[in-house]
Amino acid sequence: MTESTFSFIDWFRSSTSYINLHRDKIFVVLLGGDALANENFPNIVHDLSLLHSLGVKLVLVHGARPQITDALEKVGKTSEYHNNLRVTEASCMEVVKQTVGSLGTDVEALFSMGLAGSPMHGSDIRICRGNFVTAMPVGVHNGIDFQYTGAIRKIDANAIEQQLEQNNVVLLSNLGFSFTGEVFNLSVEEVATETAIALKADKLILFIPDDGITNSDGDLIPSLTEQDAEYFLNSYSESSGPEKLIISSALSAALKAYQKNVHRSHLISFKQNGALLQELFTREGNGTLLSSDNFEKLRQASVNDVAGIVNLIKPLEQAGTLVERSRELLETEIENFKVVEFEGLIIACAALYPMENKSGEVACIASHPAYQNNGYGVRLLASLESEARNAGLEKLFVLTTTAAHWFLEKGFKESKIADLPEQKQLLYNFQRNSKVFVKIL
Repeated sequence: MTESTFSFIDWFRSSTSYINLHRDKIFVVLLGGDALANENFPNIVHDLSLLHSLGVKLVLVHGARPQITDALEKVGKTSEYHNNLRVTEASCMEVVKQTVGSLGTDVEALFSMGLAGSPMHGSDIRICRGNFVTAMPVGVHNGIDFQYTGAIRKIDANAIEQQLEQNNVVLLSNLGFSFTGEVFNLSVEEVATETAIALKADKLILFIPDDGITNSDGDLIPSLTEQDAEYFLNSYSESSGPEKLIISSALSAALKAYQKNVHRSHLISFKQNGALLQELFTREGNGTLLSSDNFEKLRQASVNDVAGIVNLIKPLEQAGTLVERSRELLETEIENFKVVEFEGLIIACAALYPMENKSGEVACIASHPAYQNNGYGVRLLASLESEARNAGLEKLFVLTTTAAHWFLEKGFKESKIADLPEQKQLLYNFQRNSKVFVKIL
């Protein structure tokens, strides 16, 4: 067998736990109009079909924002926006309904494909649409009458759940219906969020134009706390451009769902083929997860973690960045280590060795390549500093050949070999020529 075949086998075996985890769970999936228009959308349909075949209960919520704008322009009409919400005039509603209805039909058609040899062959998916969303007018805000732009009044969760129990995929749109028989144009993000909340969904999945949430350097942030999400939401809200606006709206929806006990929201690229499957069925993922679960844990290391620590530090030892430590030595020193664990995998580690004269050595800070630039080193260092203070230590020192600037940023100051504890001076390796940094606690 080829190497790619072995890789597929390994991935398929490792995905088993995720398949079992997701079976019979409710996923609400936001598919904005930009996602529907992207050339990768048929692949997303294939992946959603796979989820359905694995027993996931799907509620799809599609939007039509760019399509409505284009359709209105073709008939000589334009829309005003206030606070990222379209003002929908009565004269525009017929165009809105036609556009949304046509898109919904196109989505149904994609889920109905089943040619032999195609990814959809034998899927036999039934799509259910209905008046599951009750709406009311947004009304007048700051003197602006939003007319036929609506807000959610009620999601008929019981009716949706009945369809899911019959193994149907439920398809919602950005249209809602009032008790007076009127149709309102809704924010698709609000429909997806309120549906996830009403159904107590296990996941809210939001497709966005980027790989996920990224920091100022463009690095992907795989996981967010509530505080992180609020920080990045402010950052995206201050940015300009249509893609930033889509991401900001999706992140705002994820944050609202989080605050209403939807435990996991994923922000995933609608441009990248297979991003959904990689995010849901691999440990590394391929997007950004906002979760209320304790999905990553910083804790004291145990002997059972030695193998995981070895896997982390071995590449750094081979590169000469860290001093080599045997498995036997790690077992005897394991009480000095702290680790960050994610879904059973040790993804970061660090150690604190108490020394004479109320000092301690920080050593062996390492992160898994797939989880670098996520702040785990900072969290581990902060934890070690707290432990050192509680133990009565007054200063920390570190020897490094490659991370001088990182430690300077964390409050360490460059020092001399003579400032090290005597026992460490005797062990100093002049061949490595490590730089010495000290931090007073």
